[in-house]
Amino acid sequence: MRMVGLTGGIGSGKSAVAQRLEALGAVIVDADKIAREVVEPGTEGLARVAEAFGPGVLDPSGALDRPALARIVFADDEARRRLEEITHPLVRGRTAELVAAAPPDSIVVNDVPLLVEKGMSHLYSLVLIVFAALPTRLDRLMRIRGMSRDEAMARIGAQATDEERRAVADIAIENDGTPEELDREVAAAWERVCAA
Repeated sequence: MRMVGLTGGIGSGKSAVAQRLEALGAVIVDADKIAREVVEPGTEGLARVAEAFGPGVLDPSGALDRPALARIVFADDEARRRLEEITHPLVRGRTAELVAAAPPDSIVVNDVPLLVEKGMSHLYSLVLIVFAALPTRLDRLMRIRGMSRDEAMARIGAQATDEERRAVADIAIENDGTPEELDREVAAAWERVCAA
């Protein structure tokens, strides 16, 4: 089994790359998906988040109100650290379970949004990073995710810079073009992963 890290800034198209890698044969372990699982209703994670941030982070059904929590943690570094102290150990535990369940000859691609920010590049045999220009990222975040420009800029500003990402990238995937261009970028990256 080989462990490959995949990351990219918000709005870069990392999820689209992960889908293409999975279609090519990678086993994807999606940290964002796991992060949602560990705070689903009835979980210890959700109870601890509500205790730390108050009932305003829950919607009327008792589920996590993600936009409400995002408004708190993306405006306050200490609040973000508190959230990470709750969720990151839970995410790491679930990640370990999924990796252990993968076939022994797998190439496991761990899709980790904060790989660079958390200094995790050394954990992987290769690091793939998805890049897109700032205007492209802003357009995606505003058009697809419904964020205001200020919200999008705050999210981008809370993450690593492209320069910090390029410093640890073994393979860079550029995602400013068409879906077909991205297909070609990902196929070339996958060939390099398989050959390494």
